[in-house]
This record gives sequence, structure tokens and C-alpha cells, in this order.
Amino acid sequence: MTASGILKSGKGRLALALGVAVFSALAVAPTHAADGLGKAPEGQKPTVVLVHGAFADGSSWNAVVQRLQRDGYHVMAPPNTLRGIPQDSTYLNSLLKTIKGPIVLVGHSYGGEVISQAAAGVDNVKALVFIDAIMPDKGESFASLSAKFPTAPLAKAFMEVPFRNGDGTTGTDVYIRPEKLHETFAQDLSQQQASIMAATQRPIAQSAFTAKLTEAAWRDKPVYVLVGKQDRGIDPSLERYEAKRAHARKTVEINSSHVSLVSHPQAVTDLIVTAAHDSGQQ
Repeated sequence: MTASGILKSGKGRLALALGVAVFSALAVAPTHAADGLGKAPEGQKPTVVLVHGAFADGSSWNAVVQRLQRDGYHVMAPPNTLRGIPQDSTYLNSLLKTIKGPIVLVGHSYGGEVISQAAAGVDNVKALVFIDAIMPDKGESFASLSAKFPTAPLAKAFMEVPFRNGDGTTGTDVYIRPEKLHETFAQDLSQQQASIMAATQRPIAQSAFTAKLTEAAWRDKPVYVLVGKQDRGIDPSLERYEAKRAHARKTVEINSSHVSLVSHPQAVTDLIVTAAHDSGQQ
């Protein structure tokens, strides 16, 4: 074979080898990507799971997510179906069990109830962070716990709307009256922001208010609490009581409405990062 023939043959073999290598990489990559969806890289920072409350969705965490991601955290803000503690906590519990490595679990408002039950028995949840949240004990409901404190203004702004499920069962959804949302829920946001919240709000099933917790993970996991001193959705004195009862490692009070995750995202982020550091998960 001539020199040019050897060269051409060598180039052909090289091209074939490169083609096989690229094909193999493409074939393997999707599997690795799927495996890593809910996984913090080994030896690095924990996964932070953010659970929204009633009348909201995962986008309420946007400003907090942005800051946590900038600090190198893997973040998930899964949907909270707002159908009641049994359904919502079971759904979240199943998701938590798919996440490898340490977790810092955060709940806002009604999301506090959900994380309290969902984290029970999930050993890799290393800290619970409650943001303007409800934190009942085992056997308590939102209604029974909040009855011990002054009624928050938000409770007088509710609107009930009946619904029907596909199987024929019925129930009642609770919304905030749009014209009342700004003054009772988000008074430290602009009127325009509050109007958008009112239009896009997701209702919570009325039954969620009376559902009792069967587990309370805050009794055996480190707890961190943020209290909005201007909260009109949950009485601040109730939030302080919960923090004291749970022997919170850190309680932060800020001048905020019920939606501090939107109006004061840096303060919320700072508390989450503190929880991650204190639990040894950096």
C-alpha cells in the first residue's frame, strides 16, 4: 500500500473510532442526566426543596431560587396540590424519597404543615425551615392550632367556591377575594403585583383547614423559623409560639407581610443557607 493509501486508511480508522466514541457518549448521557435530576453532586451542597403554600405555586419562590442557585445550591420547587394534608404530604414524601443526598426542606404558610408530615422518616432531610408558616403538632389541625390566637385578617377575606371531581365527588375550594388580597396577604408589594397574585391564585381545599397531622417531623429535626412581624395571613404570635415549642435553633423576625419569600427574598435565603451550614451540609 502506498504512503497516501496508508494515510487515508489511518484517517478512516480514526474517523470510525471518533464516531463510535461520540455515539457512545450520546447514548450514555441521557441516563446520567435523568439520574441527576433530584441529586446534589456528591460531597457538595444539599438539595433545597421549597414547598409553597395556599393561593400560590412554585413561582412564588423565584427570587429565592435565583439566589440559592447563584450560591451553588441544587433547588427544587415542586407543586403542592393544596388538596389537604393526607394527599399533599404523601405526594411530597414520595418525591423526597427519590432525592439522593442531604435535603434542606422549606415550607411557606400551609407548606409548613405539609413538610412537617412529609419529612417524617426521611433521614436525609437534615433541616426544616418554616417561612411565615403553620406548624401543627401530631393530632392538631390548622383550625385547632390557630384558634388559640387572634384571628388573622386574611380569614375574613376568604371566598368559597364549590367544585366537582372527575369521579363525581364534590368539595369546596377557598380563594382570597381579589379586592382583599393586597391588604390582607401582600401589603408590602405593589398593588400591581398583588393584582397579578389575585388573578393567578390557586385555591386550597376547605378540608385542608381541619385535617389533623399524623406526624410532626419538627419534633426530631433541626428547625429554623422566619416570622413576618406584619403578617396578616397568620398571626405573628402564633408563629413565635410554634418556634418556641419546636425549640427552633434560629428564629428571625423581619418587617414583612405574609409573603416574605416575595418581598424579602434575601432574608429568606439567608435563613435557608444558615440551616444548611448549621446541619453540616455546605
